[in-house]
Amino acid sequence: MNTQIPNPRDIAAKLALGALDRHEALIFGLADAFKSAGFTLALVGGSVRDAILGRLGNDLDFTTNARPDDSKIILEKWAEAIWEMGAAFGTIAGKKNDVTVEVTTYRSESYDRDSRKPEVNFGDSIEGDLLRRDFTVNAMALELTGDAPVFIDLFNGAADLARKVLRTPGTAQSSFSDDPLRMMRAARFVSQLEFSVDPEIITAIIEMSDRLSIISSERIRDEFTKILMSDNPKLGLRLLVDTGLAAVFLPELPRLKLEIDEHHHHKDVYEHTLTVLDQAIALEERLGGPNLTIRLAALMHDIGKPRTRELIPGGGVSFHHHEVVGAKMASKRLKELRFDGKTVDDVSTLVFLHLRFHGYGTGEWTDSAVRRYIRDAGHLLEQLHVLTRADCTTRNKRKAEQLAATYDSLENRITELKEQEELDRIRPDLDGRQIMEILGIKPSRMVGEAYNYLLELRMERGPLGEDLAREELLDWARDKELGSAKQ
Repeated sequence: MNTQIPNPRDIAAKLALGALDRHEALIFGLADAFKSAGFTLALVGGSVRDAILGRLGNDLDFTTNARPDDSKIILEKWAEAIWEMGAAFGTIAGKKNDVTVEVTTYRSESYDRDSRKPEVNFGDSIEGDLLRRDFTVNAMALELTGDAPVFIDLFNGAADLARKVLRTPGTAQSSFSDDPLRMMRAARFVSQLEFSVDPEIITAIIEMSDRLSIISSERIRDEFTKILMSDNPKLGLRLLVDTGLAAVFLPELPRLKLEIDEHHHHKDVYEHTLTVLDQAIALEERLGGPNLTIRLAALMHDIGKPRTRELIPGGGVSFHHHEVVGAKMASKRLKELRFDGKTVDDVSTLVFLHLRFHGYGTGEWTDSAVRRYIRDAGHLLEQLHVLTRADCTTRNKRKAEQLAATYDSLENRITELKEQEELDRIRPDLDGRQIMEILGIKPSRMVGEAYNYLLELRMERGPLGEDLAREELLDWARDKELGSAKQ
């Protein structure tokens, strides 16, 4: 008996059409609006791919032969709200109920050799539009304005989706020349979908990686963030490093591949970093879910090591103060990638603090040391807990258990002290007004110095009470020879 093997295109068509049930009235209502105006409309790209995969969301992409002005008129009648920010690129967006749609005119875009902005030309056929898309799995469409929906797959995207392989509709060189950011997008799909990559794509990226330099920092940042926030960012990061793309926008990452010789052994910092990232992701439930700050900090926590690497006579390697150097490097790089100020500050602070735990030995933490740890971490204390635990990557099971137990002890001490002393709101025992009254001085730099002195006492000794704090302040003032200090 002959058993016919189902065609991947037929299976994909059924899956895609079946997935439309969730938004059937909305999708076909929009299609009817375009058809009534004399235009075509097709669900396209990532929306078709996700429909086939059973993960169609509330953000839908469409393509049409209508020009942006015509799409705007149709969407103004159909949608509850519209956006025109992408009109220059052929895209008009709208929202109805809880669904957002983007309708884009058939187009063909390419980059001038030295330009950061694409040249956009509108087309008249869906075939030409699909040819210019990044990958075959994103070059499928469902035409919705005919007598019945038609599944369009000109480049075997359904088969590639079934095989979990990434290919380009035309040549990879042509695709990446049109938009060099697509090289990073390949890494993103590797991370998000765990696809393999066609060798032609790998070769093209290696040959054309320097073309990424014409892309704006903001677009690179956004694509990098999508990679980092995927389910398996390590896969995409490896592709970025192995093809040379990372060297263009994040050279600190490939530089972690330090040469190791037989006389100066140390961990493979690059592999260690990827492991730390994996382990930080595994602990993200403590932070409420996926967290960009902790993932950036895990990726960048050791970037100061290449600059601080020193060979120790007799064997061994040191990386003294790599956390200090790394914090400055992380701040500089994230600013260049146009991350927001809070993210830059938080990540660089975590990089700076990531070794603090190891500086306190095997657990003999004084109350003063615990208070300072809490104060220095501030609102990042929980992230610091995650990063520090993730940074313990030793293969020595006994050592790993000892480190975990030591950090358990530290967290318990933090909890106890917080309950006893309300450390989240730690302040000196006297405020600025009281300091000025006791010392008989007006607002000045000296008030700040006195405040900081009392804060250090509070960190060192715990709550003093106002009377003892007053005595300590007066002693400090006498040492400073403040003649006006009240006796």
